[in-house]
Amino acid sequence: MMLTHGGTIVLAQSESSRSLLDYVARGGPVGMIIILISFGAIGMIVAQALRVRRERLAPPELAEDLGRFLAEGDVDAALNRCSAEDKPSFLARVLGTSLARASRSPFGMLEIRSAVEESGRLEVDRLYRLTDGIGLVASVAPMLGLLGTVIGMVGAFDAIMLSEGPARPDELAGSISQALITTVLGLIVAIPCTAAYTYLRNRIDHLTTEIGESIDAMIAPLESAGGEAASP
Repeated sequence: MMLTHGGTIVLAQSESSRSLLDYVARGGPVGMIIILISFGAIGMIVAQALRVRRERLAPPELAEDLGRFLAEGDVDAALNRCSAEDKPSFLARVLGTSLARASRSPFGMLEIRSAVEESGRLEVDRLYRLTDGIGLVASVAPMLGLLGTVIGMVGAFDAIMLSEGPARPDELAGSISQALITTVLGLIVAIPCTAAYTYLRNRIDHLTTEIGESIDAMIAPLESAGGEAASP
């Protein structure tokens, strides 16, 4: 902004040069809470993106070994292979739990399919937990932004009520700015979190369906052998 003083041009710094951190700070405590949960959301998105991968959920070497053992009917070897995993994968947990349950059942391998379906549902729910945390942030962030908006508007009306005569714009600007900034922060956090939540849920559904089809093919020889053993 240019001002003239005694024929001399003086340059004054415009307030429009505020940094992003300045705007975040003007969001007040509610704005800081939104920023904090955004860091949590970033951590959950990165962790889940690394976790929900085909090679992580069903390592190719494990799938190959289990397929070979089950084709040969060697349930003990398959169980040992599942338990040998340092960090059990989705495939190892589903098949390991199911084979152990069917081995203890009086119905033997005739119960393997129901065991796989039940164990698979539990493991899918386990995969959803972190993704549901991202969805929670996506839902809470805009509500926090709305809370900041309401707090800012209450402050603006308080300034009008306490002022003697008409309130000056500078008396209202701080509260109104806080109201708008918290709304913007809430939307900035909620929009990418909603997109990440939808993508990761669909990714989990797609991968677990593919792995489920692979498990069905692995246990088919056991079901056939169990049916033949049970027939008179």
